[in-house]
Amino acid sequence: MNIVDHYLAGLHQALPPEPLAELALASGASAAQLASLRQAYPLCPDSLLRLLGQYNGTYYQKYAGGTVLVYMLGSDVFEYPYYLSSVEQILKDGLANQRSIAEIYGHYLEEDPGIVDARIDAGVRQGERLCFSHCMNNGGSSRLYVDFTPAASGKVGQVVRFLHDPDSYLVIADSFDAYLHMLIDDGYAFLTDENFE
Repeated sequence: MNIVDHYLAGLHQALPPEPLAELALASGASAAQLASLRQAYPLCPDSLLRLLGQYNGTYYQKYAGGTVLVYMLGSDVFEYPYYLSSVEQILKDGLANQRSIAEIYGHYLEEDPGIVDARIDAGVRQGERLCFSHCMNNGGSSRLYVDFTPAASGKVGQVVRFLHDPDSYLVIADSFDAYLHMLIDDGYAFLTDENFE
């Protein structure tokens, strides 16, 4: 079983009945949509494409059977579950985020170097990273990225978590596959009862 099928099998077991039924309304991105994502991000992980091929987004995503709003992902910040962005949302995020971390924070990076993990190149335009997920309040507090242009100590394809207030950018996995393994090993801890009340 590949990592995506393994992840989804566990997710389906962990989700409460109502969001699980809602998720059943979703369908995957088309071959043309996936090709457009690969064109924009040539190093997009195969496992992310496979996941999007199953579910093309879960944040107020409209499908033939209805609108889907379901938490599918997590991070190292367990109180924040995350939605999977659709191909369209990913491409829109990429075009909208033209500034680098260094430009956004300016001199604050010198005053607080802990804002950015040393494995992340703060000079790279944010849109060059693939933003595949926003947290439960639609990204205002946290977002997840696949980073293709890391600093020298980083790895191409590493997963970066942005967290707001206090702001920080941290590498939470060396690859998207490793990220999914992390969530499996954590027992889908982001699916807490509090997040479904």
